[in-house]
Order: sequence, then C-alpha cells, then structure tokens
Amino acid sequence: MTTRVTLTGTGVPHPAPGRAGAGTLVRTGDVSLQFDAGRGTVLRLVEAGSSPSELDALFVTHVHSDHVVGIPDLVMTRWVQQQLAVTGPLPMVAPEGSTERFLRRMLEPFDDDIALRTAHVGAAAPELELSTFAPTPTPTVVWTGGDGSVAVRSVAVHHEPVDAVAYRIDTPDGAVVVSGDTRVCDEVADLCAGADVLVHEACRTTALAEVVAGTVFETIFSYHADTVALGAMAERAGVPHLVLTHLIPQPTGAADAEAFGEDVRRGGFTGTVTVGEDLTTVTLPGVGSAR
Repeated sequence: MTTRVTLTGTGVPHPAPGRAGAGTLVRTGDVSLQFDAGRGTVLRLVEAGSSPSELDALFVTHVHSDHVVGIPDLVMTRWVQQQLAVTGPLPMVAPEGSTERFLRRMLEPFDDDIALRTAHVGAAAPELELSTFAPTPTPTVVWTGGDGSVAVRSVAVHHEPVDAVAYRIDTPDGAVVVSGDTRVCDEVADLCAGADVLVHEACRTTALAEVVAGTVFETIFSYHADTVALGAMAERAGVPHLVLTHLIPQPTGAADAEAFGEDVRRGGFTGTVTVGEDLTTVTLPGVGSAR
C-alpha cells in the first residue's frame, strides 16, 4: 500500500495565481480523505486524479472562509455526480461550535437550485452527513475507516480567537499530521510523535516583524505559525519531512519560496523540507516529493 499526500490548495484569503484555497488530500489504498476545502478545491481534486465522488470523508479544521468556502461546491458537485456515480452524501467530520453551525447552514443559499434540480430530474435532495466532536487538548480518535486500518485523530490547537483543530492520519504506511491554522504549539508537537510527514501552515513572522509592525498584518501574523519557531518545533518532535503550506506571504518567485525553507533551517530543522505548491505530492512509505 502507498499513502499519498497532495496539497489541493496552498493559498490564503488574498488570491494568487496558481494557489487554490487551503486543503490537503490523503489517499491510502482505497481510502480518500480531504482536509479543509478552500476556493478551487473541486478543480484541484480533479487535477490530482481524484473526484468529489471518490472521497470517503471531509475533515474541517476551523470556520475561516479560506478553509471552508469550497465545501458547498464539494457537496453540491458530489450530489450532482450521483447521476453518474451513486455514492451517497459526503461524510463530514468537524469540531462542535462555529464550524458545525456553518456546515449545517451552508446549503441554504442553494435552496432554489436544489428544489429546481430535484423537481426536474426526480433526484432526492442532498443530505447532510455530519459527525461532530468536542476539541480536546490531547489526541482523540474522531474517525476510523471501515476495516480499521486507517484512523484519524484530532487535537485542539491555538488559533485564538478562532476555535481550531489539527488532525493526524494513521495508515498502514505511516502517519501524516495536518496542522490547519495555528501558532506553533506543543499540541501539534505531541500529535507528531512517530509521524512521517507534517503538513503545516507557515508564516514568515520573524523575518517580516519590522515590516508589519503596527499594521493589521501584525495581528494576523500573531495567530499563525512562525517559520523559524516551526523549524525548531519540528526538529524537537523528530519529524522527518516537513511540508509547508498556507504560505504567508505568498511567494511570487523561487527566491521567495526558498526563504521559507531557509527560515525553517534557521530554527534548527534538519529533516526534509518541501515548500508546497498546489498539487505537490509526497508519498509514504519512503518520503518523496513530486509535482
């Protein structure tokens, strides 16, 4: 079995060419799991050789728009695909609270569309299959695959004032951690124990501290993961491969991208670093990178 981790979006709220909204796809054997779904996720899934109809579950880290705006598209596309592939509703796993409230209401703007489509072709309306959990400070299992070979754990992270979680996916090939949005924290470090790949958001806070001082970006940077501190944390946690995503600020060229890796090295990280682009893929077992 080979587990593949694909970045379906490495962007942030400000749009940039070639960077869709936040998302990570983990495929292992016949199991396909999507983590967050920002703008353009459906298109990136198709470009990655997958499809909304093939997903076994969607996991949501928090309710910020750049992580969830693509979920209605994902759900509606899967529903329309029922004409060709009868898979049923998309199972969704999310923390209780604001994220749950968004997911339960997100299809309301499509009421007329849904009514017209169901009347026209006789299809049943889309169903909501949502499993929620209370975020915890220690890793807790929130989903298990049918045969028990794949399990997903969650832990509460520090993206205050927003409630947010990170996820760990344990597969027969190894383990992958997806941070979502968070400051560098011990909770993610603990979640990484024995993991093979850490997919983590990255913000060049230290490098740009003087530039953003006194601006709104200083506030924004304060609840994201500083690249230097992230490098130190990943080294302490013994992570062999660090994949950077949700890049702040978004690189506009090779030199900008390399600076993220240099920051991580400055923090002391000695493992493999991949500065993510959309559709960057790493594999387990055997850490590799492809595009």
